[in-house]
Amino acid sequence: MPSTSMDKLARERFAALNRRQFLRGLGACVALPALETFLPTKALAAAGASGPGLASTATGAPLRLGVVYFPNGAIQPNWWPKGENADFELSETMAPLQNLKHRLQVLGGMDQVNATPGPDGAGDHARASGTFLTGVRVKKTAGADIHAGISIDQAIAAKVGHLTRFPSLELTCDAVRKSGNCDSGYSCAYQYNLSWRSPTTPVAPEPNPRLLFERLFGSGNHGERIESLKRRQQEQQSILDFVLDEAHSLERQLTYRDKQKLDEYLVSVREIEQRIQKAERFGKPADPSMLTPDGVPAGFEDYVQVMFDMMVVAFQTDSTRLATFLLANEGSNRPFPEIGIAEGHHSLTHHMNKEDMIAKVAQIDLWYMQQFAKFLEKMEQTRDVDGHSLLHNSMIVYGSGNADGNRHTHTNLPVILAGAGGGALTPGRFAKYGAVPMSNMLLGLAARMGASDVERLGDSTGRLDSI
Repeated sequence: MPSTSMDKLARERFAALNRRQFLRGLGACVALPALETFLPTKALAAAGASGPGLASTATGAPLRLGVVYFPNGAIQPNWWPKGENADFELSETMAPLQNLKHRLQVLGGMDQVNATPGPDGAGDHARASGTFLTGVRVKKTAGADIHAGISIDQAIAAKVGHLTRFPSLELTCDAVRKSGNCDSGYSCAYQYNLSWRSPTTPVAPEPNPRLLFERLFGSGNHGERIESLKRRQQEQQSILDFVLDEAHSLERQLTYRDKQKLDEYLVSVREIEQRIQKAERFGKPADPSMLTPDGVPAGFEDYVQVMFDMMVVAFQTDSTRLATFLLANEGSNRPFPEIGIAEGHHSLTHHMNKEDMIAKVAQIDLWYMQQFAKFLEKMEQTRDVDGHSLLHNSMIVYGSGNADGNRHTHTNLPVILAGAGGGALTPGRFAKYGAVPMSNMLLGLAARMGASDVERLGDSTGRLDSI
């Protein structure tokens, strides 16, 4: 059979077995990302084709990429493991990950040199987060003329985001966002956003777990969400129809300049309409049995964990395959009464080598790692469609754009890569790369996500494949 006919047959069979159509036929939606019978590779195999597709593993299970950012760097002696390659011992800060050591790569030598001062002077915190996923030197401005670069998650989303209901998800535990000047003449946009759709357009993360959950699955209790989401989409469609009708009735009365303004407005209206139509094409979303979150929890630990839960359920239900999570903005001065620390995190990192302050920062580093470990444990315990764990079929980056928070360094960043990428990664080791742009590693992850044609990112010098 010619390859074009084979591809066509595979697409037709996969469409016929599309899991969302299957669930609609049952008249119910359950919180499963897929069923093995309805994997894309089953249809491809039936047509005589083979191999993984975009953002999928060799078994056809979805491949996910997550990025979790912690602020203010880490206490270096407590961070780095002893040994090298597979023969290594986890450090004091990484002790909570001991049970998942075989799922981890500690990456040494990851640099973001565009976060260093260079000619721009102070502002290391803004540059640290602004550069982390873009690799570029962000423009020093506190005004509206911000300029960074397209972040790797959004570059990947442009290639594979059409495969899921949401091209990407952005999360944060900064319930209050600031604007204007946040760090020595740098806009707050650099500190409160990890993802950038374009050099001038950050993607604002969602801080409210309830709103995030309802965005994913609809409002109401289990069993009510699908109808609620359907009503909301119908209401949105009715409003859009009304707006378009009113706009067309006004067109003849408008000046040339007003018509230009109206055209710009209608473009945004049509984009909303297209998003609704895309959601409808995917059919009904999953309806997890978990309770809808109440909103932003009072305790920070509960807050962090419910947002991690949102990542797990979003990946589990294949609502998205790309997520970024800003635990706290770079430069965060949050106290940690949970572990008896009243001073602010950022203030403590300027410890001037005082042992008591260093010990408290190390406690905070450990606390963040404990929260990350709980998330990874949930990912490991959740079975994916192919029988592997959700963590096995994921690539989760955990790191900070500052290395030493006291000296504001941006070389040899504290970075962990968890998960096996569906078998495409080599976990269970401490890999020392010397000094390479972190952007090279991010390009390596992009290639595994099916975006190998993304060849440049910020200061990249090539793609790091040996991960």
